[in-house]
Amino acid sequence: MSIPITDEARLAPSGTLPVMEHFYTLQGEGLHQGRPAYFIRLGGCDVGCVWCDVKDSWDAERHPHYAIDSLVALVKETPAPIAVITGGEPLLHPLDPLTAALRDAGLRTHIETSGSSPLSGRWDWITLSPKKFKAPLPEAVAAADELKVVVFNKSDFAWAEQWAAQVKPGCRLYLQPEWDKAAQVTPLIIDYVKAHPQWTLTLQTHKYINVP
Repeated sequence: MSIPITDEARLAPSGTLPVMEHFYTLQGEGLHQGRPAYFIRLGGCDVGCVWCDVKDSWDAERHPHYAIDSLVALVKETPAPIAVITGGEPLLHPLDPLTAALRDAGLRTHIETSGSSPLSGRWDWITLSPKKFKAPLPEAVAAADELKVVVFNKSDFAWAEQWAAQVKPGCRLYLQPEWDKAAQVTPLIIDYVKAHPQWTLTLQTHKYINVP
């Protein structure tokens, strides 16, 4: 069951955001797989995927608030060229101040989102991962640079095609096996991609190489 975000957990007047965790690692999925990136995982989610692997992120009130300047400073302590904002559902928070500060610091801004809340922030790359539990908004679908559909069972292929028909030309199309069912669904994805070459298989490589 998803936990709705409260007004108190939204961006505070002092310019802070609830952060579950932050870390410097390699991007594990999609077009930028293998590139170094600093991840900032924000607290709060109202989507509630049953197979979510970061359910601790759902309740924003459980996580400390970080000042935006402090977050930027943490990223700049590393040579990371990219800051990835993820969740939870990061778009539950107004992200314009954060992305402005990150871009002013010379960083590329990437977001991983279900697209179920209004877009905010200025992004160099938008990864849209639509969920059946709460559909993405049209503005998020139109803006996506990368469509990543998590495959849990065979019916997800037809569902993926529904969203692929709505994204902009040039949007990258990825199918990703749900981690706990990877042994069962990865062969299905391989066969599907071979028959539908507009799609690409993406794996959660960070889990295979044991990095965050």
